[in-house]
Amino acid sequence: MTSFPSLTSDDDRRTVRGAGYSLSWRTGSSGLVRSPYLELAAADGSRWMRLCALSSVHTGQGRDESMSLSEPDVRTEADAVVITIRTASPVWRERALELRCTRDSVEVTLEARGTGVLTDVTILGGDGVVPTGASGTFRSGFDAQSLYVPSPTEPVAFVRPVWSAASLGVVGDADPGRLNGIFSPPPLALAFGRDPATDAFSPGAGPWLATWLRAPVEELRFTTMRFDPVDGGGLLRLAYEGHTPVDGTWRSPTVVIRPVDSPAEALRAHRDDLVASGHAPQAGPEIHPWWLEPIFCGWGAQVAQGGKNGWAPDLCRQEIYDGFLDTLAAASLDPGTIVIDDRWQAQYGTAETDTEAWPDMRGWIDGQHDTGRRVLLWWKAWDPAGLPLEECITDAAGRPIAADPGSPAYLARLDAIVERLLSPEGLDADGFKVDFTQRAPSGTMLRPAPGSDGVWGVAALHRLVGRIHAAAKRIKPDALVITHTVHPSFGDVSDMIRTNDVLEHDVTGTPVSVAAQLRARYEIVAAALPGHPVDTDQWPMPSRDEWLDYAHAQVGLGVPALYYLDRVSDDESIDPEHLAMIGRTWAKYRESLA
Repeated sequence: MTSFPSLTSDDDRRTVRGAGYSLSWRTGSSGLVRSPYLELAAADGSRWMRLCALSSVHTGQGRDESMSLSEPDVRTEADAVVITIRTASPVWRERALELRCTRDSVEVTLEARGTGVLTDVTILGGDGVVPTGASGTFRSGFDAQSLYVPSPTEPVAFVRPVWSAASLGVVGDADPGRLNGIFSPPPLALAFGRDPATDAFSPGAGPWLATWLRAPVEELRFTTMRFDPVDGGGLLRLAYEGHTPVDGTWRSPTVVIRPVDSPAEALRAHRDDLVASGHAPQAGPEIHPWWLEPIFCGWGAQVAQGGKNGWAPDLCRQEIYDGFLDTLAAASLDPGTIVIDDRWQAQYGTAETDTEAWPDMRGWIDGQHDTGRRVLLWWKAWDPAGLPLEECITDAAGRPIAADPGSPAYLARLDAIVERLLSPEGLDADGFKVDFTQRAPSGTMLRPAPGSDGVWGVAALHRLVGRIHAAAKRIKPDALVITHTVHPSFGDVSDMIRTNDVLEHDVTGTPVSVAAQLRARYEIVAAALPGHPVDTDQWPMPSRDEWLDYAHAQVGLGVPALYYLDRVSDDESIDPEHLAMIGRTWAKYRESLA
């Protein structure tokens, strides 16, 4: 019986074999020192990639451009073969690339010793010069045709050609090139497939090569993980943006590379690996029955009532929501949860109730409680409006850009806000729909608040959402916090995962089914955060027919959410028979809960 991993050598090559892969490199004068590539192949010998041994840990003080590579140092451990390749660097006293070959995976980690402030870190490629005289940026080569990206994007392309870029992280919005923050953060994982991409949703047959990041969430101090491909090569780039100082030894998140049968298996393996490493919770939340009741969210109805020229946040008003309730009652629709959406606040950052729009929010919430319903408040993450400057991240001109979760003063304020909104002495609401997590501050010029510990990127968002979640649970143990944070390490700070806004077109400009988008998103959530209920959302809908199709799909994919009451667009009204259909889908869904 073969024992994995194993190490063998011949005249000019060394090879490590795992259960489903081999990793080999040339030795001697034509080896890695001259040509910095290792060959990663499947068990049958078919190559997966030429893994570049160059990498870079750039700093604000200088660029990490490798001046030379050492011969690999190889040691055998009880459960791994470890290959260490040292690099002469102009900005670090010592730099090393470690490849830890286990039975199932190759695990790539960078180590730097010295002093500096991290800007960009690149893995599976980097900047430098080799003895042949070649210099500049070097990348790994991938023997693949397709790339699976577990995050919604516009254009819609969960499966895309392998030489398409991808960005996974906590920065994005609806502007060109930034509509990749729908899940923020998504699983920090990618999968490379042998077969060409044929459409936005359909992975080809296996095998696939999975890659993901392993690290404690508090060490994910970058805003994005990007796959940067150019002309047949690619690398991973982590954007630290000058907010992570190093004095001593720093180790990067580990890039785990593993053959799998499908992208779904890649996501499950990613989650299982984080759980096994202690970086994600094993179990989902304790689910309270009311969480699973159908949701009515007022946003779509606000937008429809505002028309083409209306400003929907201005229509988040008590009398308008009373009208929504009347419409629901007339249609015999009885949601278990009402979401008061954007914007009930006088200012987003302080979350004081706009008493002109909501003269008696506490009384309104009490009225919903009397009917057996619960009420969630829409929460805009990061927004600094109304906050003292000393609790905010600021730009170079000193203007507030975002609330700073590294500021003890802001965190104390956040605790008090949640207390005021959820406690029986306050508004007595039942939880939050947390939105805009993709608006994480990003940029090297930004500065933390005085007294902040400078937490940044994914780690900062986890702290922000975690503080809201912890405060909510302290006040109401059954409080519900809904987020669109789909990374497994956020399983301990979110109770329900929202699939978030649907998008429009594929790469050819063809409209994409909204129900198909929901199914693809649900599959990602189910793999990354099993045990978490799913808020199936319902915004925006391109037509009434697609809205009805989406409503049918919701029943089998999570908690139904209703956004529309009077019309889907100016040209398409919602009639009583359409709302009756929604009622039938809810009845079917509720039967499934029994």
